[in-house]
Amino acid sequence: MTTQTRSIHTYEEAVTVIKEVGLLPLAPLFDDYPSLGGMTPKETWHSDTEQDPWIWRTQFAADGVAAYGKFIKKKAVFISKDLLPLLLAALASQETMEKRYEKGEVSREALTLFTLISENQGIDTRVLRAKAGMKEKEKKKTFDQALLELQGNLDIVVSGTKEKQDENGEKNGWSSTSYETMQHWCDKNQIKVLELKKEEATEKLINHFESFTSEATMKKLKRIF
Repeated sequence: MTTQTRSIHTYEEAVTVIKEVGLLPLAPLFDDYPSLGGMTPKETWHSDTEQDPWIWRTQFAADGVAAYGKFIKKKAVFISKDLLPLLLAALASQETMEKRYEKGEVSREALTLFTLISENQGIDTRVLRAKAGMKEKEKKKTFDQALLELQGNLDIVVSGTKEKQDENGEKNGWSSTSYETMQHWCDKNQIKVLELKKEEATEKLINHFESFTSEATMKKLKRIF
């Protein structure tokens, strides 16, 4: 049975797959490439049981199994603890956020959110939006785009979800996402940055992915790296 055709029924099985493939999209992202959505029974999603992959997604991050965020093509993916240093070496900037802002490489909104997240690790989206002065309806798109920018640059990760509660402590409405910086997540999970050149890291990534996916999918992955 190949990774693509394997069926996942438990959290432990999902952890095994993430460790094996290194990069696992939440929903199908490439042809001939595994995803959590494609490997789990549809009826288990949002079932609020131990078999619910929607619950697993933040547990992976909380347990230090994988970094979680919209890192690729604005889509949610999991990057295993072991593969993350290679991806950071290949894709992440080595310069500070402030330096990149001065060079015009990141937006003012992204800098604002990154600063707030750095000062409030694990901050709830609702609180972050309020602190950033973006609570108005017309600013939601700008806020969401800045969050996507930071995730796409591997600057921040999803740290979990927080339930919205009423004054009695009862669940009231949708849960919201919370964020922390990539550096903070790496530090608390004892992930060390590799002293590798971008080209060397990219070559190692290509060798890894070529072992279990098609040539057509590899062409798409190479465009990312």
